[in-house]
Amino acid sequence: MSIVRFRGREIDCEEGAVLRNVLLDAGETPHNGSADYLNCRGNGVCGTCAVDVDGEVSDRNARERSRLSKPPHDPESGLRLSCQTRVIGDVEVEKYGGFWGQKVKE
Repeated sequence: MSIVRFRGREIDCEEGAVLRNVLLDAGETPHNGSADYLNCRGNGVCGTCAVDVDGEVSDRNARERSRLSKPPHDPESGLRLSCQTRVIGDVEVEKYGGFWGQKVKE
């Protein structure tokens, strides 16, 4: 079992679980505002589920690298798409502001 820490909560999950699903199953969301409704449902193409992750997770796949290389995202920000990220160990997750969660420096 792994622990996901998000917004003051500790959420248990199976190793290898998709981070987006872990958050949604726990009643949390990796989205801001209307992105809760206007998103790609985990297909890795919209970029609205971008979060900062500290801990053991899967490497970026091609779909994630592609989406995070396009505006409004910055590939140097270190953000991850929660829908493409698998939890490998304990992680700390933070969601930043902006529709896409891209406002790392506010």
